[in-house]
Amino acid sequence: MHIHILGICGTFMGSLALLAREAGHQVTGADQNVYPPMSLQLESAGIELQQGYQADYLASISPDVVIIGNAMSRGNPSVEYVLNEGLRYQSGPEWLAEHVLRDRWVLAVAGTHGKTSTASMLAWILSACGHDTGFLIGGVPANFGQSARLGSARPAEPAYFVIEADEYDTAFFDKRSKFVHYHPRTLVLNNLEFDHADIFDDLAAIQKQFHHLVRTVAGNGRILLPEDAALQEVIEQGCWSELEYLGGEQSLWQLEQHSNDQSAFTVRLRSGEVHTEGRVEWALCGKHNQANALSAIAAAAHIGIDVADAARALGEFKSVKRRLELIGDINGVYVYDDFAHHPSAIKTTLAGLRARYPDNRIIAIIEPRSNTMRMGNHLPLLPDAIREADDVFWFEAAADQQGQTPLQQLFAGSDNACVYQDINQIVAAVSAQVAAGDQVVIMSNGGFGGIHGQLLASLEDMQNAG
Repeated sequence: MHIHILGICGTFMGSLALLAREAGHQVTGADQNVYPPMSLQLESAGIELQQGYQADYLASISPDVVIIGNAMSRGNPSVEYVLNEGLRYQSGPEWLAEHVLRDRWVLAVAGTHGKTSTASMLAWILSACGHDTGFLIGGVPANFGQSARLGSARPAEPAYFVIEADEYDTAFFDKRSKFVHYHPRTLVLNNLEFDHADIFDDLAAIQKQFHHLVRTVAGNGRILLPEDAALQEVIEQGCWSELEYLGGEQSLWQLEQHSNDQSAFTVRLRSGEVHTEGRVEWALCGKHNQANALSAIAAAAHIGIDVADAARALGEFKSVKRRLELIGDINGVYVYDDFAHHPSAIKTTLAGLRARYPDNRIIAIIEPRSNTMRMGNHLPLLPDAIREADDVFWFEAAADQQGQTPLQQLFAGSDNACVYQDINQIVAAVSAQVAAGDQVVIMSNGGFGGIHGQLLASLEDMQNAG
């Protein structure tokens, strides 16, 4: 089958393309922005890429099916050609469900935060414990070096597939959340907060989609979740599957701390009089990663993996690219790249870094790039989100008619938060004040104008000049 993918360089669609190619299909694709690293992954897999959405290119290749990404809309030349010519088309989640997930034991991870990390941990646990699991993750787990693979089954056991279950809409012709297509047998619900203000009016609208997901889990399936008020409201709308709660005082699954930065802890399963436990000692830090680990271990237990074995596997977990990823150590100044783009994620990431380095200066450089952040929905939450940082450099290009940005108004008079409209100025300001031992974390869910490389180059120039 010849599959053509519109929007192929997005994380989800690019990963889908890799799965289709691994399954033996001919795959081509188009995107408005064909650029590394996804373009390199796709080209190395033998996938032909087209820059832009010209209809004549689509006419020249005559694919059997066109998979349309959720960034595509009516008016796009390729979309209009598909509709006018009556070509067969599907959404990415629909194709995935039909050609990959069918007849597999799907372990899905949903929630506002931690989906990528938890799914990566879960896939690694299964792999380390001898299961050739398939996965599709919205990031690149360092243990695998790729964002997706098909996997296979061992004799006399199901084929397992771990998927990051995104609540964003499916396609211009299917406004349900992507995850309603996946039909998991094991479902992790990490947390639930308001996000994606561009498509959801309020938290209740997101909860409705999450309940649609709950409705797809079989009666003999299992749902794992923390004692979270917003998630509990979802469950109270109706649940027909086994529930296991995580982390609370009365929960089946519990944690015991062994370090201030959450780099060592015990996961304990209490089932009647029987307690099963495993100790995790790893390189990660922060309560959010600890909670993700608990979810992953509990999900792995649903397919029969021993808690102690899962905990040992996480001792070898290498995290995910762009999740507090150390990208440079320049003369004792540590620079990290992090994907945090929601106030809660910013807060927990900085808290984890503070727990690990209680006496070091933490400098945060933040681009509020998500649609929800740019629309101003989270502005009141930002001062609290950055409490653990000593200095914060915000980037916000858009200004009002008076030349003020919303962040400049919010942090006017702040002693430790500055707002810039020029990346070069941020690089210069940070470079001028850093010293050995400082922890600098760059937070954005995009490329942030190449600031990562610019800052590292500036620090190296200063080191060489000194």
